[in-house]
Amino acid sequence: MRRCLLTLLLSLSASLGMAQTLSLTFDDGLHPGKFPEAPLWNQQMLASLKAAEVSAMVFPSLVRTGGEAGLELIREWGRQGHAVGNHTASHHSLASAQVSLADFIADVQQAEASLRSMPRWTSMLRFPYLKEGDTLEKRDGMRRWMQSAGYRAAPVSIDASDWYYNQIYSVWMELGQAGKAEQVKAAYIAHLLDRGAYYDGLARQVLGRSPAHVLLLHTSRINAAALADVIAAFRAQGWTVVSPEMAFADPLYAMQPDTLPAGESVIWAMAKVRQLPGLRYPAEDAVYEAPALEAQGLLPPAYKKP
Repeated sequence: MRRCLLTLLLSLSASLGMAQTLSLTFDDGLHPGKFPEAPLWNQQMLASLKAAEVSAMVFPSLVRTGGEAGLELIREWGRQGHAVGNHTASHHSLASAQVSLADFIADVQQAEASLRSMPRWTSMLRFPYLKEGDTLEKRDGMRRWMQSAGYRAAPVSIDASDWYYNQIYSVWMELGQAGKAEQVKAAYIAHLLDRGAYYDGLARQVLGRSPAHVLLLHTSRINAAALADVIAAFRAQGWTVVSPEMAFADPLYAMQPDTLPAGESVIWAMAKVRQLPGLRYPAEDAVYEAPALEAQGLLPPAYKKP
């Protein structure tokens, strides 16, 4: 009953032209063995969420957390009230011809075995790379398996290239160029706002309304530094930040667009079904971001454009 009421209120607010709504989800987790600063970055992200009074959701992949030390960082998300989902053990793409349906399901089950004891564990699956299958057998087989196993998919409506901005930001920081890194951070925040506006506009075309959005982010160095400013920037533009649980109650996230290869933003996939012009594939990638960063002098020396 409560979920139905939340869904109704969100739909009414969109139809009446009220503020757009946004929730924050984070993929991967942090690997202390690869990044000694991982505990600090984790703490910074959690502190920013707490200060902004934002409830989020994290989707760890075992290969990206690197063992018990990384899992402990994820456990802290759950302790602080953020939901914990599943992003597979190996972070393999279901759109890869080398990945079978059976192997992918086994990968999901392996991750669950390590994650289901986490505080605030929830049986929701975020597909690596947002790829949901390159064949009907894999796409529909995975959908059937999730239903039988009690899983919900965790699609996003707003996709972005935060992983690429993190790469560029990290290079500048390693070079000791904090000023350049700050400029990349500003460009990153502008990128997220731009993607939010784009996918909200696309949603209005395919749904006739602004849904409760789910934004894809990653646990990363740039988000450790920028998350407070990201939240403030969205709020300054009139967005209301809600919990992922509230956002996922929107009927949008129960839809299963008939596309192949399956995946991307659920809004993008629905636009693809409607054959809206101007859609690019992949929907988000470094190749779209590099030219603007280069024009601003923000690609590090000898850094190869994608």
